[in-house]
Amino acid sequence: MPTDRPLLGAIEAGGTKFVLGVGYGPGEIIDQRQIATRDPETTLAETIAFLGEHAGLAAIGIGSFGPLERDSRDPRWGHILATPKPGWSDCDLAGHVARALGVPVAFDTDVNAAALAEARAGAARDTQVSVYVTIGTGIGGGVIADGRIVGGKGHPELGHMRPRRAADDSDFEGVCPFHGDCLEGLASGPAIIARWGQSLSHLAADHPAHAIIAGYLAEMCNTLRAALAPDAIVLGGGVMGTPGLFDSIVETAHATDGGYFALPAAQVIRRPALAPVSGLAGAFLLAADLLDG
Repeated sequence: MPTDRPLLGAIEAGGTKFVLGVGYGPGEIIDQRQIATRDPETTLAETIAFLGEHAGLAAIGIGSFGPLERDSRDPRWGHILATPKPGWSDCDLAGHVARALGVPVAFDTDVNAAALAEARAGAARDTQVSVYVTIGTGIGGGVIADGRIVGGKGHPELGHMRPRRAADDSDFEGVCPFHGDCLEGLASGPAIIARWGQSLSHLAADHPAHAIIAGYLAEMCNTLRAALAPDAIVLGGGVMGTPGLFDSIVETAHATDGGYFALPAAQVIRRPALAPVSGLAGAFLLAADLLDG
């Protein structure tokens, strides 16, 4: 293993689990561990203990569930904001790690971290502008331009755009507590279960849910193409593990785009190359970028 480069720590902080890593970058991980996300005190104590086993850490990158404050100019930088995850609202995640280990910390959303990794080293590495979207318990997205995360005071909330309702899905109110039938309220894992009683992958192949969900996600892709002109849209997350869903999204996006876009849907819409460790890989890149200035 190399010794002439800085040793980095990485944290993918998810609502269900924390994935922790130490190494010289996403391709050179020397130690890795997964722990359950419980209350902040317990979870962060285990996180600090693992990272503290490795002397000489130069920086730590954190890609976290949110909502969170990513603006380094804000006094609440590094905090989890109002979240339904019990006990985690107003948790100073980045500050706690930095104080405990005495090293600089980079902090962003888990989906931004995954987007960064896929753009630099994964499915979108040949692009100038790319979008990574995760479709799972929620729907979130990150945008990368010229290898850098796009965002200002906040961060993109792609799951809260409102798609046109499918004709045979007009009665479901949606599960989003803020918007009801936004994209997350209609096409996330919990929305599918609330509507049809099972995950999409457990419904029969000819169940109408497959076409409905593919339609909403295809519309999302075409909306992103119109708004951002990305070279790649990478679709990850648990719902995307449903057999046939990816191909159905691509086919539906192509069938409904009216031939308007320069690049065909099959070229733009892509599967992730780094799953299931896209977020951890991105956390390593956040740490490296912090040292590079």
